[in-house]
Amino acid sequence: MSDTAVLTKLLHVRETEKVQAQKAYQQAIDCFENSATQLYQLLKKKEVAEEIYEECMQQTTTLEKLRKQVDYLEKLNAMIVHLQEEVQKARADMEAKQFDLTEAHVETKKFEKMITHRKQRETEAQEKLEKAMMDEISMQQFLKYKNR
Repeated sequence: MSDTAVLTKLLHVRETEKVQAQKAYQQAIDCFENSATQLYQLLKKKEVAEEIYEECMQQTTTLEKLRKQVDYLEKLNAMIVHLQEEVQKARADMEAKQFDLTEAHVETKKFEKMITHRKQRETEAQEKLEKAMMDEISMQQFLKYKNR
């Protein structure tokens, strides 16, 4: 019985690690979603800015307005490149946290199975002992009545 008590304590530790891994994974997902949303919004801004630039090219506009539009597009492109790197890092972090969560889940399952198997063996051993005791009692009763 003490074996299962030790395993139960270890299972509790593994479950705590699993909960922490779940929290870390959820934080990584939130970070990834936040970065991806920012990137999406920036790409939409770039798309609108490119449409405005194309309209300016079709119409007669001042050179200064075109220059400002080009500068704005270059600034957006630089921000997009930076955010793409952030999104990639966040994705990699999220995948690493997912791997950690999976490992924690597997470890928890291992301990649960070990506890189940040990308890099953203990139950079988107890039943075997009870059967042996019943056999012994039956044998003693038989001998007792036979001697009468």
